[in-house]
Amino acid sequence: MPIPPSFFPAPNSRECQDRRRFKTGAVGGLTIALIGNPNAGKTTLFNVLTGLRAKTSNFPGTTVEHRQSHFSTGRHRALLIDLPGLYSLDAVTPEEKVARDALKGCVEGIPEPDCIVVVVDATNLERNLFLVGQILELKRPVIVALNMMDSVQREGIRIDLPMLEEQLGCPVIPVSAKAEVGMDELVGCMDRMLSEPRVPAVSSSLMACGACEGCQYAARYNWAEQVVDRCGTRVKQARGRTTEAIDHILTHPVVGVVAFLMVMLLTFVLIFWIAQYPMGWIDLIFAHSGALIRRVVPPGLFQSLLVDGILGGVGGMLVFLPQICILFFVLSLLEDTGYLARAAFVMDRLMHRVGLPGKAFVPLLSAHACAVPAILATRVIEDRRDRLATIMIAPLMSCSARVPVYAMVIALLVPRNPLKAAGLFAAAYVIGISVGLLMALVFKKTLLKGETKPLVIELPSYRMPSLRSAWIMTLDRALVFLSKAGTVILVISVVLWAMATFPRMERGDLSGADHAHLDGLRMEASRLRVEASGMEVAGRALEAEVARREADAVDGDAAVFMQRRSLEFSWAGRMGRLIEPVMRPLGFDWKISIGIVSSFAAREVIVSTLSVLYGVGDGGGESKDSLYDALRTSTWEDGSPVFTWPASLSLLVFYILAMQCLPTLVVTLRETGAWRWPLIQFGYMSLLAYIAAWITYRVAMLVAANGGIPI
Repeated sequence: MPIPPSFFPAPNSRECQDRRRFKTGAVGGLTIALIGNPNAGKTTLFNVLTGLRAKTSNFPGTTVEHRQSHFSTGRHRALLIDLPGLYSLDAVTPEEKVARDALKGCVEGIPEPDCIVVVVDATNLERNLFLVGQILELKRPVIVALNMMDSVQREGIRIDLPMLEEQLGCPVIPVSAKAEVGMDELVGCMDRMLSEPRVPAVSSSLMACGACEGCQYAARYNWAEQVVDRCGTRVKQARGRTTEAIDHILTHPVVGVVAFLMVMLLTFVLIFWIAQYPMGWIDLIFAHSGALIRRVVPPGLFQSLLVDGILGGVGGMLVFLPQICILFFVLSLLEDTGYLARAAFVMDRLMHRVGLPGKAFVPLLSAHACAVPAILATRVIEDRRDRLATIMIAPLMSCSARVPVYAMVIALLVPRNPLKAAGLFAAAYVIGISVGLLMALVFKKTLLKGETKPLVIELPSYRMPSLRSAWIMTLDRALVFLSKAGTVILVISVVLWAMATFPRMERGDLSGADHAHLDGLRMEASRLRVEASGMEVAGRALEAEVARREADAVDGDAAVFMQRRSLEFSWAGRMGRLIEPVMRPLGFDWKISIGIVSSFAAREVIVSTLSVLYGVGDGGGESKDSLYDALRTSTWEDGSPVFTWPASLSLLVFYILAMQCLPTLVVTLRETGAWRWPLIQFGYMSLLAYIAAWITYRVAMLVAANGGIPI
């Protein structure tokens, strides 16, 4: 029987006006597994059924994620599990293996499902039936959710539902997850299946598919073709012509690449440009919060812990959130439209030359905004070796956190020369990309040895994306980042604060020269205030105000002096002195070494650290020019300048290549599930940065010695 036109309710019908939401609260403890091919709309259906109540977690002992949520079917309270998409139970990827084992009840902590709901793309019924056939053979209660029925009617496909139920031996429920149609019928069927479990009656022709190992794939596809023929499926040819016309442009070897670059450029602009506003708001919120704490909490260790340790750690982590949200929202929309599969197909040829799959291009491009969401985005890469190679090189792309460092160093190299500064900025990005691709080739020839797997990908039909699903996916990714990575980042940030704070320096720890300098500053401030009082009595109010400001400035100099000495006295300062002999061949003094250590939490921290160490103050009211002037006039013990152009160029190269980002290492650990990968990542990038900076410094010194032009 063909699908009746009345399957879809009228716009003013009760179902359209009042979509039922399936709330928790029923009694019981049953499990329903949601499974299906990629691009079948499984996750959209899961989001409609569960809303924002879903929880994302890893399967025990793996890095493979799944989403789950409790909801009520009416008489039962069921746990709905959204398993990774797969084409076959003959698993290849880790995601497919875990999904297969979960269906069979072989995953620790995941109960064997009491009911399996197979989400099927009704517009590609024959291809989806291969997986359905394998699941039917598990002899578990099965429901087939025939999804995308709105597309079925629009494209002129006719499906005989009673015949399809008869052929499969299990209930078949037509639904449209995107339009939220058929949800009541599907949940009602789940409720009946949980109350009265019924194993599907597998046909003899399907049972014969697994009898011979050599021909089971062909036999199962033959069975799927026969089922489709008996159900009277017919597709209008216009659909194929439309899809082919669009694909002729988007998958063209040249035009397709240009189109992809334009799409990714727009994505990059959204991540890099739009995110700056919410990132600025976050910074402003934490700045005001810090100021409020300073007013309420008395000065001391506790205030410093709250402002510099906890608040600074949380703020440094949350500032990445807008970029993560924008990235995953855009990627979700692109995936829903079907374009992301075309983009991977187009870029596969180019990326293959350095041992990476085409799908690696999107994460690497987004890494220029932030490596954290880029590493999370590598989940689109199925092969573990390819995914690891992409994760390992993603931090070499110049992210937005490097921009303040680039700006500071380039201002020292080419002050007041925008053209040359732009050229150096571009060179920094090119170096990062070139070294990253080279290291990908090295990894694929050594640690991750093996040929890059050829791209076998389904090009789904073009569809309108679901804003609801994109929003839920974005929120889910944000919560995962906050709950998993955020806690670790906070703890380590507090540890770094402790290293920069302890041991506490007392006045008795100062040297005689420091005592004299500090006493001189305080006496000068007192003298200026006495003069200001006298001027005010004499009626010279303007001169008195100037004297008070000078006194405040001297007090500020004294505070910065003590802050600088306290940092030198701390464990972080001692570490800087300790590693100075190692960093000196690069042209770095102990102060730059402290900056490198402190910027491990975030690259841009080196700017504020150097401000304190070179006497400008941490933020304060000083201008950027005062920082640059302080850096330009800083000297070694023998009076020679520290920031020569060879040393500045060396520092620039070091930060292009160095792994100075705690959040990236935390996310790498989380995504790989093993400590060795973030350790290797940190080790090879640090070694690479050191060697490249040393070569840069030595070559630049030779050029400078021969009177060469600095830049």
